[in-house]
Amino acid sequence: MTKKKNLIQVIGEIIPLKRVIVHRPDSGIARISPKRSEELLFDDIVYLPQMQEEHDVFKSVLEAFLGKNNVLETETLILEGLDAHKEAKQEMIDMIVKYEELPSAYKKLLEKMPHEKLAKVLITGYDEDEDLILFDPIPNFIFTRDIAVVVRDHVIITKAAKEARFRENFLTRFIFYAHPIFQELSKAGKVINLNHVENFPPSRRGEQVSIEGGDMMIIENDYLLIGCSERTSAHAIHSLKDALFKKKVIKNVVQVNIPNDRSCMHIDTIFTRISNNHVVAFKPIVLDGLSSNVTVHSSKGVKRTYNSVKEFFLSEINSEMQFIESGNGISPYQEREQWTDGCNLVAIRPGIALTYDRNPYTEIAFKKHGFDVLHAKEFLKKVALGTINPNTLENTIITLPSNELSRARGGSHCMTCPIERG
Repeated sequence: MTKKKNLIQVIGEIIPLKRVIVHRPDSGIARISPKRSEELLFDDIVYLPQMQEEHDVFKSVLEAFLGKNNVLETETLILEGLDAHKEAKQEMIDMIVKYEELPSAYKKLLEKMPHEKLAKVLITGYDEDEDLILFDPIPNFIFTRDIAVVVRDHVIITKAAKEARFRENFLTRFIFYAHPIFQELSKAGKVINLNHVENFPPSRRGEQVSIEGGDMMIIENDYLLIGCSERTSAHAIHSLKDALFKKKVIKNVVQVNIPNDRSCMHIDTIFTRISNNHVVAFKPIVLDGLSSNVTVHSSKGVKRTYNSVKEFFLSEINSEMQFIESGNGISPYQEREQWTDGCNLVAIRPGIALTYDRNPYTEIAFKKHGFDVLHAKEFLKKVALGTINPNTLENTIITLPSNELSRARGGSHCMTCPIERG
């Protein structure tokens, strides 16, 4: 019997999703105090049990479409990596101990932990058995979109702009080097690690490389969009562009300049594509071009510029593209619903996408464009009864419970790291 090929490949935002990495909100989130929430890049303190319940619904919807084995949990990947690669385990512990400035006794404690416990402690920062806090929680780990991006058959390990996310990066590097499903990719030189200073040094003016996955979208087979934003620097974009062109990974790298503002920290907070002909968008920036413009860099050295994201899409991707406006394009609802991730959707396949259930004016806009809107709990109930077949569903937006998830400032696109679409 022929062994199934372990395919790691993403060639478009709406190509049918096959495998994805997620992270269930962990107990470290419950340790965030109001005074430290801003430092840890969480906009609010949350009620963890309800947040986990909401994420479980989200994961169940993904599993209904992809199958349970194709929705991968970070903690499980770390555990399996620990079991598979002793040298990478030691290197990761050394990096974390050095970065967190832990005493040698803590290093020995980590080295001796059973792998199941170690995987949990590396994420939460807390040893329950010893009632010992080793380091801060990493609450933004639920946003697995930011940790790494698959572009065609390469993985780009990102580099966060803020220190609060550095341990996420250590864990991500470990997963993509140590876990068996990524071994061949690493051996083939198809892992691009933006944290390697030798390959991605600061600019001559001292500008650091910083780039997060929410600012990266492979919109079409030959177009990688990268947002120049609060979290992603222009220097990082040009450094990565040069590396991708040298490796002949992609033909066009598109720099999307957006305001340096917390309310639109990544490009996926202001637009996401959900079908061949539909983009969900925040009108002031995407359609009107407010404080925004686009430059397309071709691997042949040609540059093309556009005054707005809309103009780019219509000129380069699809002249019939329609834009579904968050908040139905009406103020103040468009500002409110962009803030609560009304533009941040992950497409399961063309015309099927997931979003939060707290954006009623955006739901009106979906219906105007011919989409049905179905709540996730109702969807799961109908799947269980056999009255809905996930494989044949068309033109449907599935809304997720989001009272607590939405407090963290990230939607379904943020909470998914696709590793296979095809």
